[in-house]
Amino acid sequence: MTQSILFVASEGLPYIKSGGLADVIGSLPKELAKSGADVRVVLPLYKKMAINDHERFDYVVSYDVNAGNIHTMANVYSEVRDGVTFYFIEHRDMFERDELYGYGDDAYRFGFFQHATCRLLEALSYFPDIIHTHDWHTAAIPFLCRTFYSYREEFRKIKHVLTIHNLAFQGVFPEHELWASLGMNYGYFLDGTARFYNDQISYMKLGILYADKVTTVSNTYAQEILTDEFGENMQYVLGLRYFDLSGIVNGIDYDVWNSETDEALAKPFGLDTIEDKLANKLALQAQFGLPQDKDTILVGVVSRLTWQKGFYLMVEKLPEMLQARVQFVVLGNGEANIENTFNYYKHAYPDKFAFYQGYNETLAHQIYAASDLFFMPSMFEPCGISQLIAMRYGALPLVRETGGLKDTVWPYNQFNQEGTGFVFSGKSADAMRMVYDYALDTYYNRPEDWKTLVANAMTKDVSWESSAKAYLDLYQSITH
Repeated sequence: MTQSILFVASEGLPYIKSGGLADVIGSLPKELAKSGADVRVVLPLYKKMAINDHERFDYVVSYDVNAGNIHTMANVYSEVRDGVTFYFIEHRDMFERDELYGYGDDAYRFGFFQHATCRLLEALSYFPDIIHTHDWHTAAIPFLCRTFYSYREEFRKIKHVLTIHNLAFQGVFPEHELWASLGMNYGYFLDGTARFYNDQISYMKLGILYADKVTTVSNTYAQEILTDEFGENMQYVLGLRYFDLSGIVNGIDYDVWNSETDEALAKPFGLDTIEDKLANKLALQAQFGLPQDKDTILVGVVSRLTWQKGFYLMVEKLPEMLQARVQFVVLGNGEANIENTFNYYKHAYPDKFAFYQGYNETLAHQIYAASDLFFMPSMFEPCGISQLIAMRYGALPLVRETGGLKDTVWPYNQFNQEGTGFVFSGKSADAMRMVYDYALDTYYNRPEDWKTLVANAMTKDVSWESSAKAYLDLYQSITH
């Protein structure tokens, strides 16, 4: 029987993005639709979408949303793309703002969004087999379906999957939001169901407790979040769902990330035309005023510049790292200390260090294509997408052994030339520096090994195909 699957998320490509969640929502539903499943997605209609996309959307329905302190109306629009029906919930006061998150009324905004999604199912008389929610912004939906909306058998029959993309963000709010933003009585706080950490509530906790299955975006991260180090005070709650917790690694969209058809590149290339990758290196060097030298190793970075991403390790060792024959091109923004350090080195080493402060999608594509080595020393990384793109574009990742990085980057083995990149363990800058030196030594002194590693990386399957099958198997396990 054809399954019907509804994705509910706070962001998704090609409409709106702040992080890796958007890439998943832009790619996974499309891949699942290829299997013949009825796949739909619900997103908020943000300001950027209202400006850029709204005129294309078809009006669907309007209805009242009433729960707790929420008494307002939702308008819903839709668009079909790549075989997936997207629904957009419009509420100008709540969603047409300059940023997606970080407001004092986020509990209310996403309480409304989750109730509006449930009301949408009633308005459409559409009740999917599976509702697949993502992160805290939508995590309370399994709870609401089984409490607030349990008066309808159709809601009670729906099965729920919650995917945790980053446990560091849990939707933790004051206890009064249980009523104000979810419309649920105080008893769920008193009995501990909704209560979390210092007498607050957590949307994420509700999802973990009420979903049929809980997934994360890599096998290793699924195990890490059960520990005190990575559990973010949620490890004991997750432990209750140990047998329903699993990891399915993300993929990337091969239609978007394809070095042979990428229009952003100076010259497209593939494994059979790998020599054309050099044209991208020379073009990027020229773009940033670096000496054009095809033989100097080019190290790329495309990232948020934060502690989580491991860049304090890089800051600590950068004076030493720049003594080698090397060039860095860094794209990103984040914590001021890291940005200021990179701006300093940009001026102190103009022939070796280039820094674009901010984000530029076209430039990101060009850095992946131009780089020989891709630097990603994350302290924790639920999955990570950058290392997958880098491998697809023939840039060998240098990563820390954590989360999805451990699951997707195979360390170079000098004795049999296996591997798709370079991996260090531990949390010390010295460990990172040692593997950095090893990577440079391999590039300059074992060029045939380097070519083999590039071939390994470019032929590694990092598409959504196998991951989508794993999700379909998971859905099947709870609907039959």
